[in-house]
Amino acid sequence: MTDDSDAIAGKILVGKSDKYEYLTLRLGNRHGLVTGATGTGKTVTLQKLAEGFSNAGTSVFAADVKGDLSGIAMPGDSKPPFVKRAADIGVAYTPDRFPVVFWDLFGEQGHPVRATLAEMGPLLVARLLELNDVQEGVLNIAFRVADEEGLLLLDLKDLRSMLQYLSDNAAKYTTTYGNVAPATVGSIQRQLLVLENQGAANFFGEPALDISDFIRKDRDGRGVINVLAADKLMRSPKLYATFLLWMLSELFETLPEVGDPDQPKLVFFFDEAHLLFDNAPKSLMTAIEQVIRLIRSKGVGVYFVTQNPLDVPDIVLGQLGNRAQHALRAFTPRDQKAVQSAADTFRQNPAFNTAEVITQLAVGEALVSMLEGQGTPSIVARTLIAPPGSRVGPITPEERKSVIDASPLNGKYDTAIDRESAFEVLKARAEGRAPTAQPGQGTTTINGGGGILGSLGGMIGGLFGQGAAQAGGRQRMSTGQMIIRSAAQSAARSVGTQIAREVLRGILGGMSRS
Repeated sequence: MTDDSDAIAGKILVGKSDKYEYLTLRLGNRHGLVTGATGTGKTVTLQKLAEGFSNAGTSVFAADVKGDLSGIAMPGDSKPPFVKRAADIGVAYTPDRFPVVFWDLFGEQGHPVRATLAEMGPLLVARLLELNDVQEGVLNIAFRVADEEGLLLLDLKDLRSMLQYLSDNAAKYTTTYGNVAPATVGSIQRQLLVLENQGAANFFGEPALDISDFIRKDRDGRGVINVLAADKLMRSPKLYATFLLWMLSELFETLPEVGDPDQPKLVFFFDEAHLLFDNAPKSLMTAIEQVIRLIRSKGVGVYFVTQNPLDVPDIVLGQLGNRAQHALRAFTPRDQKAVQSAADTFRQNPAFNTAEVITQLAVGEALVSMLEGQGTPSIVARTLIAPPGSRVGPITPEERKSVIDASPLNGKYDTAIDRESAFEVLKARAEGRAPTAQPGQGTTTINGGGGILGSLGGMIGGLFGQGAAQAGGRQRMSTGQMIIRSAAQSAARSVGTQIAREVLRGILGGMSRS
């Protein structure tokens, strides 16, 4: 147990300046920024904040780009520097472990993460493929034709088949949608091959991620910390950035409006944030700004973690209220500009020159300014960051496996499902035979009152209503039942996307699809 300075209701201890510095939970959805040069302590600050949110019952998502964050699943090992730092701050150092679920797009270091192409939408797919305007236009046509003909786009082979079908029947669609040149289709197909070689085929498919699985609590009421293993994923930076952007858009679409809650439902840490904004077209930048501005009313806080504050555009930077600035180096004119820019964003402290202090901060120190009162930034303070209670540094493969095996989601996403979709239907057409399921079959409604979702609800009830083991009055599903349920939910979401394309598909895939 720590002393009272680390246990004030409604607040998270960040560290100590001439007083204790806290992040106020009810302002935690006003977003934040953690910046600093490599090796200055950004990951430790992120870890401390993640622990605080978890202890308060808020779920957390964080990408682990170097493997260091995985230690949050294990109790701290009382390293002398952290014990000393706790004593300097005036809090007791108590090792603690936190409820963690590991995820991995490649399924190697955590539960697999998948999404369907239909859910992602053409704009994000175009960004992922780095398409030009003409190619993006053809991709939009492919998605539209797939919608109109009831062809589900779930994985990469579905999109390949759809593009080939569009090329073979270009004359049929030219009048309505414009020219579809075989050369353009060929260029997109080549980009798909590049994406596939980067391992993206593992990401597109089913069972698709149920975003609500990120918002969970353990039996003690602590929020689950979802850690995405991203060390391998970082070799494909476009896939990394697009995946996290898709997740934000899905959260925006899925979660209900809650206004300003007492604390966030979910806090989303976006490490290596510069990848999100690099070479982003204006339309995408506008959409990102809208998501950041509006998603707080869904109870979601977004915290960007990056080396340089100049990595974040001003239009987004102005919305990040809770800030921790670690040391920056000022060796080049750009570095000096970054230091001055970082200093200018703070509410100035008359006791010191902010720009000078930024270059003088020691490891584990940061300039901290958190929102207070009615949401105004506090005066910036030179702060010694409190040490995390969990382990700082990576865990062993054996420890990771034990956490995965004990996960409440173990088995739900582990087995890929390849149901009939555009690839199978178009192949059947080419061979002159009828597909097993007719295109568009059952796609009559996207609400829970009937149609496909009503049928799925009945099917799920039949599957899980009998023969499930009772545990404390709650039904416990087998691994097979979890897989079937996940596939059914994924099917419902894909069908919903097909039927409501004019409403749900658009500028951010999930946010405002058009």
